[in-house]
Amino acid sequence: MKILKINASKLLLSLIILIFILGVLLAVYTFRSNPLEEALSVNRVINILYVIEDDKVPLSTYVLMYNPPTNRAAIWHIPGQIGQRIARTNRVDRIDSIYDPSRIGHFQSEVERLLGIDISFSLVLTKENLVSMIDILEGIEIFIPSAVSYRNDDSLILFPSGMTILDGDKAGIYATYSLPYEDEELETFRRQRFFLSFLSRQIQMNDNIKNKDVSRLYSSFFRSNMNRRTLRLLFDEFVNIDIGRTNILSVAGDLREVSGQMLIIPLHDGNIVKDVVRQTMAALTRDIDDYRERSLTVEVLNGTAITGRASRTAEILRSFGYNVVAVGNAERNDYESTVIIHRSGDESLIRDLGESIRCTNIRREFAPNMEGADTQNPDAKANVTLIIGRNFDGRYVTGN
Repeated sequence: MKILKINASKLLLSLIILIFILGVLLAVYTFRSNPLEEALSVNRVINILYVIEDDKVPLSTYVLMYNPPTNRAAIWHIPGQIGQRIARTNRVDRIDSIYDPSRIGHFQSEVERLLGIDISFSLVLTKENLVSMIDILEGIEIFIPSAVSYRNDDSLILFPSGMTILDGDKAGIYATYSLPYEDEELETFRRQRFFLSFLSRQIQMNDNIKNKDVSRLYSSFFRSNMNRRTLRLLFDEFVNIDIGRTNILSVAGDLREVSGQMLIIPLHDGNIVKDVVRQTMAALTRDIDDYRERSLTVEVLNGTAITGRASRTAEILRSFGYNVVAVGNAERNDYESTVIIHRSGDESLIRDLGESIRCTNIRREFAPNMEGADTQNPDAKANVTLIIGRNFDGRYVTGN
């Protein structure tokens, strides 16, 4: 019995030592292993979920897609009104209906399903913390197209037109206010521009954020699945983003009434969104010297009665790397067929443009000079004009 007791004691001691060693090894591995470093090492697009919330409700949701080797990025805006069948409830509802600040993973999973991608990292900001962060960043510079007056409780807040610098309090209001007379698309555009300006300011002020005390405070403003070390690495990586070529795209669809609420239902059961996301990620991996916009400028005109068709198509083309310089309405809204009109440029690139939306109806516009040589139309806004017709389904031309 004594021998058995000694052996049992030795066995227990050995087990404790083994558990201790394994714990130390796990701690060392956890300290050394960094999920962002691992993502950077395999040269793939990194997807980051950004949520700005107020009173535990998401005000704005974005997915930042960044490809480190090319320094290219794209941002997807996810309206809370997007409708899809929610996995946990098995019914069609607003995508933000499942949002829970304490369980961000459920909401993240729905966004992943919507876009057809994996999202590795998440960053959540409350409106209050956003205000504090912008003060640390010494304000953000933003262009306001026309002056706005907004009454906040008992005070009247004025936003002058033109380039202006907003402090934290004003920036927080500008990013979140809603006015009954403001067009919904303009409100969305305003919030998107704000987010891009916020991201740009973070990049500009990165050296200031690196200060030990500032970094600790700045990182504390986020709720994230990243620790402070990983966040610091992420902010350092953001410095490399080519912000001037970063476009914001928005998930679009048809507005329908479902169970008593108006929802944006993505076109073609969401397949168009997923297709454009795949194309966007592929475009991010192309080297900067191969950008299509270096030799093509594109004007997109809506030749249909469907509101917003040109702006949504422009977003798609921008995600593929095309330089869309003008968006508007055609001279009439009864175009049956989509047409590409080109005036100059590499014809192979113009065919590529056609293939990206499956349009084979391509015309050359001639503007002969006095000697009879072809010249570009001096009144044209771009060297390529895309006129959207009724045979365009929101992603592809269905007939030519």
